[in-house]
Amino acid sequence: MSTVTTVGRIFTRLMPSISHISSSHTVCRCLSQNAQTKPLNNADLILTESCVEHLKKFSKQGEFLRVSVEGGGCSGFSYKFDLDTTKEADDRTFTRDGVEVVTDSDSLDLIKGSKIDYQTEIIKSAFRVIDNPQSGTSCSCGVSFSVDL
Repeated sequence: MSTVTTVGRIFTRLMPSISHISSSHTVCRCLSQNAQTKPLNNADLILTESCVEHLKKFSKQGEFLRVSVEGGGCSGFSYKFDLDTTKEADDRTFTRDGVEVVTDSDSLDLIKGSKIDYQTEIIKSAFRVIDNPQSGTSCSCGVSFSVDL
């Protein structure tokens, strides 16, 4: 499936949550900027050592980190992280050193080839998606991104 088709499908699914965004917003501009389709990286999600170490600290037995992409944020899409215990039919599971990170197939299309990391900064500590090959731009906080088509 092409990146353009995937983004169209995700926008359709997420439209209720981003209906407040005007046509001049970054979301719309980022989709029309490039006519070429950028191929997806074939690598799976990469779980960093910091991600694994902190997930072991935070999760209880049977819990995993769910990474998903939602419409919204200052750049068009937002990363969301939750501890979860229920897997859905379209989920993909990535395991390292006994911990699991799970994402749905639509979200995976937008983060495939990325690293899932845990970063500690002066004012906050959080799980983050870094080095996303599908991201055209991201906001300074690293929570939202646009898709580079």
